[in-house]
Amino acid sequence: MAGFFQKLFGQSQPKKSSEIPTEPIEYDMPKPIGAAKLKKYPMDPPQLIVGCAQSVGMQRDHNEDSLLTLTTSLSADDSNMPFGLYIVADGMGGHQHGELASATAVRVLGTHTIGELYSPLFSTNPTPPSTSIQEIMDEGVQAAHRQILHEVQGGGTTLTAVLIRGEQMTIAHVGDSRAYAISDDGKMEALTRDHSLVQRLVELGQITDAEAAVHPQKNVLYRALGQGEPFSPDISTSPIPQNGYLLICSDGLWGVIPEEQISRIIFEAANPQEACAALVAAANEAGGPDNITAILVHLPD
Repeated sequence: MAGFFQKLFGQSQPKKSSEIPTEPIEYDMPKPIGAAKLKKYPMDPPQLIVGCAQSVGMQRDHNEDSLLTLTTSLSADDSNMPFGLYIVADGMGGHQHGELASATAVRVLGTHTIGELYSPLFSTNPTPPSTSIQEIMDEGVQAAHRQILHEVQGGGTTLTAVLIRGEQMTIAHVGDSRAYAISDDGKMEALTRDHSLVQRLVELGQITDAEAAVHPQKNVLYRALGQGEPFSPDISTSPIPQNGYLLICSDGLWGVIPEEQISRIIFEAANPQEACAALVAAANEAGGPDNITAILVHLPD
């Protein structure tokens, strides 16, 4: 036995626990791979790389935000099909009502979309959907709206969902959560339009963007799931941006941190998960007045 320990540890017998040094041991850990290295060594097959993070914030006692991320890649028969569904919902209506409304919205839209698109796409006999992707997304949002009206009376929620299928993305949007495209040069482009009172005033030229940022009614929405009829989401389809990111977030992030800081944090991070954690931390450091939710998708080159 002594020979065994000598070969294994380089000594005649193992040390007793009292003889083991207690000083911390320093290791040279490998540095994380950043975006530049990922470009130098692109992945095959091309795929969506996703991170997400949430926080209740610094001034709230419960979280009314909900999120869903679903990412899949299918590479077969000389073809590649990235598939991703990403949803952020920011509830309103006070404790329980808001969180139930946002959770209902995410679950209902997610279940409907997966049933209509995801399962058939990855079956052994894939079949195209009988209706358009925009119609499927609209039906899912409408179903979520009806269920909230029926089961969460007094509650409401925003909803921003991005569905990526191959080289196209479809966005369904209600309220003031946002989806952004972020290009390689750090420029952020809003892909959604806020359904808020102050945004409407900006569009009418009655106030400026700077005035909207500090307006006392900046959180007042004129369109949300579970809040009145008639109801219709904004739905659009376009090619996915190339060589960049998609950010889906609640106003607890974009309403607190300037776009320049958001972009800088994303490009300084090693990966989307680290970026989301850093974004949430920055919003909390800035006061964290609201719940914070972020989903970041690194798009294929």
